[in-house]
Amino acid sequence: MNIAFNFKNFDPSDHLKDYAEKRFEKLEKYLANHDAAEVQVNLSVEKIRQMVEVIVSDDNLHLSANESADDMYSAIDLVVDKIVAQMKRIREKQKSKRAAKTADKSVRHEVFSFVGEGEDKSKSIVATDSFSPKPMDIEEAAMQLETLDYEFLVFRNAETERVNVVYRRRDGNFGIIDPGL
Repeated sequence: MNIAFNFKNFDPSDHLKDYAEKRFEKLEKYLANHDAAEVQVNLSVEKIRQMVEVIVSDDNLHLSANESADDMYSAIDLVVDKIVAQMKRIREKQKSKRAAKTADKSVRHEVFSFVGEGEDKSKSIVATDSFSPKPMDIEEAAMQLETLDYEFLVFRNAETERVNVVYRRRDGNFGIIDPGL
């Protein structure tokens, strides 16, 4: 990530430069392509107003925000929070779009009947179910299974986008089945 600073109507201290650089490096974890990302930061002073303007450019992303305060450090904090909020909002939209694409996939199991050997060992599966597994992380699935009175829960792992099964073990703990491992 390349961060470029422009200062207008004042000479910045080394401490201010270091502080601003550390705060804007926080944006790196929200950017898709860290190496190609460009962050343009314009800091200016007009009478008693301290103003910060930020423009973030990445592969398919172009964001901008500006903020003013009585203190340059406060203005930097406010504009970073504003940009982070925008990035989080975009990330949530992308996640919901991906979830909508995967939500139409459903899991279906069929009814089978079989007869075992020996004395009266005929058993049959009498239930058929079809559903769309809800995207969630493993901890959330374990907490949901704990509140339900089921032996297992089928869910779509939000991190891997694969169908997983969390199940209750005999010792009271939980196990997970991930077909991709």
